[in-house]
Amino acid sequence: MMDARTKEKIAFNVLLALTLLVILPVALIVGVILWRGLPAITPEFLFAMPREGMRAGGIFPAIVGTFYLILGVAFFSIPLGVLAAIYLNEYSERNRLTRLIELAIINLAGVPSIVYGLFGLGLFVTFLGFGSSILAGALTLTIEGLPVIITATREALNTVPRSFREVSFSLGASRWQTVRHVVLPNAIPGIMTGAILELSRAAGETAPILFTVAAFYLPRLPQSVYDQAMVLPYHIYVLSTQVPNVSVKVQYGTVLVLVGMVFLLNVLAAWIRARLRKKKTW
Repeated sequence: MMDARTKEKIAFNVLLALTLLVILPVALIVGVILWRGLPAITPEFLFAMPREGMRAGGIFPAIVGTFYLILGVAFFSIPLGVLAAIYLNEYSERNRLTRLIELAIINLAGVPSIVYGLFGLGLFVTFLGFGSSILAGALTLTIEGLPVIITATREALNTVPRSFREVSFSLGASRWQTVRHVVLPNAIPGIMTGAILELSRAAGETAPILFTVAAFYLPRLPQSVYDQAMVLPYHIYVLSTQVPNVSVKVQYGTVLVLVGMVFLLNVLAAWIRARLRKKKTW
């Protein structure tokens, strides 16, 4: 019969083995990307325009297009998602309608991204007449990301103790004053973390932008939100599947740039969370 300490050691070793089983493949993938992609990272590769059908030059338009797309998604999704979460969490009553809305949010979070791409093509590109553009792509990714931002925001709002609201109401504050001055400041770390992590996911999406914004070879920078743009995820897809005789170094270099952008967004989320949590007094 094993004693409690022996059982604890066995459980610890099993959990450690399972953790390594998850970490090692990720580390291997990142190592391969670094090994094959770093030789391609030069100033010309990062800041030059593409030439000869992407067989020469750099990927600067794809980097800029991805950055513009992330800015557009942030502009639309964060205000809409946060306001929707505030209404559902702080204002709406628990009834059949709100339960239906919550069920719809959960279901939308599980819809395949290709469906969002086709929806964006039908609504924004064709029906609203935005054409294949940054605006259409950003709105499509916004709809895809709203369920995640709403859910993350509601979780952050629920971490604020109910007693904070009760004290604010007892002092004569209105519901909006309570939300604005008590609830939101204490929920900001979780809200910002969820929003930035969703932006990093949107930066790596391919299917939604396939029909709404992406162009493979466009050796110029977009001039307005109604222009098409080169975008890194779609660029990687076409380089890997449809362009013959492209150097593997160029393929992995492009992947490394995208992974680097996503990594920086995640680091930013962690930094904001840590910085804002230090300001909490509870």
